[in-house]
Amino acid sequence: MRVVVALGGNALLRRGEPMTAANQRRNSELAARALVDLAREHELIITHGNGPQVGLLALQSLAYEDVEPYPLDVLGAESGGMIGYMIEQELDTLLDHQKPCVTLLTQVEVDLNDPAFKNPTKFIGPVYSKEEAEGLAKARGWHVKQDGDKWRRVVPSPLPKRIFDTKVVELLLKNGVVVICGGGGGIPVTFASDGELIGVEAVIDKDRVGALLAEEVHADAYLILTDTDAIYEDWGTPRQRAIKHSSPESLKAYTFPAGSMGPKVEAACAFAASTGQRAVIGSLDKALAVLKGESGTVISKTFKGISYYE
Repeated sequence: MRVVVALGGNALLRRGEPMTAANQRRNSELAARALVDLAREHELIITHGNGPQVGLLALQSLAYEDVEPYPLDVLGAESGGMIGYMIEQELDTLLDHQKPCVTLLTQVEVDLNDPAFKNPTKFIGPVYSKEEAEGLAKARGWHVKQDGDKWRRVVPSPLPKRIFDTKVVELLLKNGVVVICGGGGGIPVTFASDGELIGVEAVIDKDRVGALLAEEVHADAYLILTDTDAIYEDWGTPRQRAIKHSSPESLKAYTFPAGSMGPKVEAACAFAASTGQRAVIGSLDKALAVLKGESGTVISKTFKGISYYE
């Protein structure tokens, strides 16, 4: 079976956790342990978020005042290489070096006329109090928004139009390689007037890139693995209940937060609706059960209505 897995950025660096290399290494090991059985049994593609990491790199760039800050596309490439390296190394060790793993930096085309450039929603970097965030926004020209009980910087998150490296991914899969690609939603690029590819100041949502990638490589299943065990109806209220199975159409009746669960649901529904295959949103530590439909929320075009966990 060909499986695409999207790892949430918070699965690699927990909310509020210091952004040290040691913490990211430990979380990469935990992620690898959760995925190693999938890697042994299936053709596996892993994509991942980079919100905390790319925000940290942006802050480090600002600290050196002798040069202009590095653009987000370059920082996205840096973070994709860093996170991919850690996941690749941990997986390779757990697989006893018997199945090769590789990290592929992935360019993804976006449209400069995408409405996202006028309404930044993608959270990056550390969390702040409201007062800290508003002060930084004023001093640095940032956009900031509330994220739970904290505040964070937000940047444009345009929709992915095309992934340039799909043929390379398929070639690697056919040769038994576990592929880590599309890290942080890939590197956002567009065509200049002279036909040259140039970077774009944005961070693409990794769940939407994962859905597009899964469609283009004809995946049998698309898993979005995070720190939440399922999609919840009426989340955060006494009426909340976990959704077990749903059609894409049924989930259209609900509104989910734009900076967190919203893009995950939209990406999963888009993949299921366009391909007829399963998309599942669930917990990273139950990855194999999520693939089997024993955990998480299964989204399927053939399912009618919506069902819930008891």
